[in-house]
Amino acid sequence: MTILDTVYETVVKRNPGEVEFHQAVKEVLDSLGPVLKRHPQYVESAVLERMCEPERQIIFRVPWVDDQGKVQINRGFRVEYNSALGPYKGGLRFHPSVYLGIIKFLGFEQVFKNSLTGMPIGGGKGGSDFDPHGRSNGEVMRFCQSFMTELYRHLGEYTDVPAGDIGVGGREIGYLFGQYKRITNRYEAGVLTGKGLTWGGSLVRTEATGYGTVLFANRMMETKGSSLEGQRVTVSGGGNVAIYAIEKAQQLGALCHSFSDSSGYVYDEKGIDLDLLKQVKEVERGRAADYANRREGAKLVTDGSVWDIPTDVALPCATQNELPGDAASTLVKNGVKVIAEGANMPTTPEGIEVFKAAGVAYAPGKAANAGGVATSALEMQQNASRDSWDFEYTEKRLAQIMEDIHDNCIQTAEEYGAPGDYVLGANIAGFVKVADAMISMGVV
Repeated sequence: MTILDTVYETVVKRNPGEVEFHQAVKEVLDSLGPVLKRHPQYVESAVLERMCEPERQIIFRVPWVDDQGKVQINRGFRVEYNSALGPYKGGLRFHPSVYLGIIKFLGFEQVFKNSLTGMPIGGGKGGSDFDPHGRSNGEVMRFCQSFMTELYRHLGEYTDVPAGDIGVGGREIGYLFGQYKRITNRYEAGVLTGKGLTWGGSLVRTEATGYGTVLFANRMMETKGSSLEGQRVTVSGGGNVAIYAIEKAQQLGALCHSFSDSSGYVYDEKGIDLDLLKQVKEVERGRAADYANRREGAKLVTDGSVWDIPTDVALPCATQNELPGDAASTLVKNGVKVIAEGANMPTTPEGIEVFKAAGVAYAPGKAANAGGVATSALEMQQNASRDSWDFEYTEKRLAQIMEDIHDNCIQTAEEYGAPGDYVLGANIAGFVKVADAMISMGVV
């Protein structure tokens, strides 16, 4: 049994039932054999064991009162995973599926993602099993205020800086920041990112994850001597990441013909009407059916998979494990060239194996969707300097970061004998930077 097998067995034993966390850890460990042979100090200093154990796990009760005057109870989480490179940085997710295993998987992924950005930020994640869908603004506000009343004591611009994720957008960040400011009596803008533009937010932050994923995919196409121009692009999801992935892909000349949500997926042969999509999803908080009903020629499909659509480029931008092995096989059969993940761990291990066996270029989320947290770090820079950058400059910074991440993954994969393997390249490049920092700081 290798050290990697031993570490994984320990993770499973110490974290029973947390299947997403197990999956995320195994995916990274499976890539690290070559780096451990070359650098035995990582084994000798127990970096692997330390990296698989969060520095801090916070679980708390969140009581709040709904519009009918009934007391509701949710559970809140913050996993401050690794601070070797900087303050903990990672989003908050409000969704009924949230439990400790989800937050730990996201926090673990965040450590490597943040490392790849080259920015001085550690990894963390948080959230709650609260579902904001269908709740009034007043209910969301009261929940966020209760959530922050407990969490505030663990945050700070030099300690832990949350952002948004599924279920947490500008509205929720505003309520959370307002309560933090009220409790602490400090206007500490750098304690949360994804803020409104009039009170410390950054241009491009809303677009960053989707834009970054597409910029990464375009760079992947360039390595094949092509680009996204004229390519068919399938996008899953109907939230912030999907919307702005569609926007950037269209700007680069691609034909984006899909999006999805929990009710099904839309196929729009003429290409997604971005203005209508934003109206339905961002303004009206509507569903896929609302778009299909108002767009001539668009079809709502409720009994299939968005991955059934023949496409050149697939951008899974919804949630974890949304792209299983059979869907991956369908994509390969239909001639897909590139897969770049806009969500966190959306492809199952079986799906990844299908893509690898077929020789299809596949980029994991920790590399391809790092644009969101990278731009959050740029927001932190602007807050620290009391500055505000224009859209063009910030997008240029984002584009350079995504290009650097892509090239770092490719170069690392080649260095360790696996040319073109974005998974191995991303995992080793992210791991080495964090591991070296941890060794430099001693046993802490």
